[in-house]
Amino acid sequence: MKKIQRQDLLSLEEYARQRGDFRRRAMAHKKNRRLPLSPNATLYFEDRFTMHYQIQEVLRAERLFEPQEVQEEIDTYNELIPDGSNWIATLMFEYPDIQERTKALGRMGGIEYHVFARIGERDPIFVIANEDLDRTDEEKTSAVHFLRFQLSKEDIEAVRNGLEISFGIDHPEMLCCVLIDELLRSELKRDLGL
Repeated sequence: MKKIQRQDLLSLEEYARQRGDFRRRAMAHKKNRRLPLSPNATLYFEDRFTMHYQIQEVLRAERLFEPQEVQEEIDTYNELIPDGSNWIATLMFEYPDIQERTKALGRMGGIEYHVFARIGERDPIFVIANEDLDRTDEEKTSAVHFLRFQLSKEDIEAVRNGLEISFGIDHPEMLCCVLIDELLRSELKRDLGL
């Protein structure tokens, strides 16, 4: 998948004019790339469009326009664009009550390393988590994690051949596995160039 270049971005002024429409398109796109794993854990699969939107929002919120600052954001978010051999996802733990969330995250240290993808009956593909910085310790985990599912050539061929795809977590505090639907499947195939 093509990485984002400086010339792909809108200026702050132009983004302000287009933001409403850009945001509507981004939310519709993200909806098709969302996978609830449990009532409190959701995977959001990233791609070039979701990262373009994220960069525009960061530049707007932080009023960044200096070339070096803009390039730093581009470089950071380009790492979250699939390269044709992987899926990239943001894992979010969402609880309506902050005290409940604090307690739950306190019991789930290391959970991000227990997230997996499974293609058909093949061995699970466990994630490479938080390559930018560590977001967990022995006592608690973060509410947000960045995950990379690195696929082998055989995994990609299995996706091409139509084997079912599921994602799950095998941490003692959260056991779940969800089969994806055809809409998400087509999005993930696109991420692999299929």
